[in-house]
Amino acid sequence: MLRLTPILLAIAYAIIAYRFSAWRTHRELDARSTELADPELKRLTDRLAASLEVARVPVFVYEIDPVNGLAAPDGRIFITRGFYRKYRSGEVSGEELASVIAHELGHVALGHSRRRMIDFSGQNAIRTVLMMVLGRFVPVIGPWLAGMVTSLLAARLSRQDEYEADAYAAALLCKAGIGIGPQKSLFRKLDALTQKRAGAIPAWLVSHPKTEERIAALERLEARWEA
Repeated sequence: MLRLTPILLAIAYAIIAYRFSAWRTHRELDARSTELADPELKRLTDRLAASLEVARVPVFVYEIDPVNGLAAPDGRIFITRGFYRKYRSGEVSGEELASVIAHELGHVALGHSRRRMIDFSGQNAIRTVLMMVLGRFVPVIGPWLAGMVTSLLAARLSRQDEYEADAYAAALLCKAGIGIGPQKSLFRKLDALTQKRAGAIPAWLVSHPKTEERIAALERLEARWEA
């Protein structure tokens, strides 16, 4: 029984962490976001909604500066204030921002948003178990090894999710008559939009595939659809 104690503790920790993360995320987004009220973007999101045969796409502006988009487990889509400023300044077109919204809708439709929160809790549980086990044998580097293993696992899962959400967005954008062009042009702008500095990884690119690889994957989709 004693041997199973770390595993049982990790499972209990994962359940508690999931519920706390869900509560904290919901509270943070409610407190720091407002519904998007932009006529041009509403026209584009209405086209996405019509293609999905739903009444509307719930899009909110999240009051933080990093350029990013995210999808909450409850289905809401968020564009950061920093991203919205890029649109208002003309650095990003309405169609390009619509491609971000379509991408985040992909995360919702494919279950990534909810699964990521569960995965996050599970990864923390795995990290806890590894730290307990490795700490007994390699006290100095055990915690570091535990963190590295779980981080690599998380990054791999995240990159696969991004490719899947890209493909979903591409199909939705085509159905809505917007096309894949804005999606590809936005990818080419990512480094500049996130103001990448030497040694720093932009928020948008954390655990995301390389821009060139994402564009290449979209072009393979285009070739398949046109064949």
